Amino acid sequence: MRSFRKLAFVCAFLSALVPGAALAQDFKVTLLGTGSPPPVMNRFGPSILVEAGDKKFLFDAGRGAMQRLVQTKTRWQDVDGVFFTHLHSDHVIGFPDVWLTGWLVAPGRNRPLEVWGPPGTEKMLSHLVQAFEFDIGFRISDDKARPEGVVINAHNIDPGVVYEQNGVKITAIKVDHAPVEPAYGYRIDYNGRSVVLSGDTRTSDNLIRAAERVDLLVHEVVSPETFSRAGVNLERTKSVIAHHVTPEQAGEIFARTKPKLAVYSHIVLPTATNDDLISGTRKTYDGPLEVGEDLMVIEVGKDVVVRRSSSPKQ
Repeated sequence: MRSFRKLAFVCAFLSALVPGAALAQDFKVTLLGTGSPPPVMNRFGPSILVEAGDKKFLFDAGRGAMQRLVQTKTRWQDVDGVFFTHLHSDHVIGFPDVWLTGWLVAPGRNRPLEVWGPPGTEKMLSHLVQAFEFDIGFRISDDKARPEGVVINAHNIDPGVVYEQNGVKITAIKVDHAPVEPAYGYRIDYNGRSVVLSGDTRTSDNLIRAAERVDLLVHEVVSPETFSRAGVNLERTKSVIAHHVTPEQAGEIFARTKPKLAVYSHIVLPTATNDDLISGTRKTYDGPLEVGEDLMVIEVGKDVVVRRSSSPKQ
């Protein structure tokens, strides 16, 4: 009993000393990038860091993922692997930076990088290794970078449980981002808590079933108003909206799944305002809702706590 009280005191002391500090049992989600293809400074490309126990995983690696990792003070050599939702360029274009810079810059990665994704992932990454063949050889011979750290272990995966270790279970969910086939969302379970990341999708019954009453549902969204403000022609606007979920549709999804907290990420277009997104959502959903922003941290435990970053985003 005395030892238990001492441990409880130490945990309370550490939490008070460093507000929001992650202890070993925390389940923490950090939105590294909440944007979409347009290059803007406040919303980098889609990427989410999930920390469960002693495991750290990236879900997608869009533009600027490496810089955002640095801003969160996450040691890139501690990232245990990367999961791709699908192979659209805005979701993978930051991967070479995570892979190569995370290997090269001391203290660099000293173990292979595990990568999971839909069919096509292995082929894409094998070509990426070929593309950087000259640089890799040079770094190993002249910079003495450890050769095992540049190895990619790529895994093409099917829907279902794709990772289960140390109490962390990750399930790939087939979603509807046609004509991209397949595209995945992911459910992460740890310590009795659950998080679902939608990836890019239309309204998906598979996702709705997987996300029922989860602690946290991070969902993509498209704002039609942003296209008219940007002067995008009607044909292109309709094409993009057809592959995503509007705020009203997202509200219907949240109303059906009833998460403890719903959060928007992968915001299309990234110039969307909170009012663009929230007003439409409230037509169909009146529960807990946050518009995600880069470097937002969501701590998932008995309560779901949102911490907005005060760090500069440019």
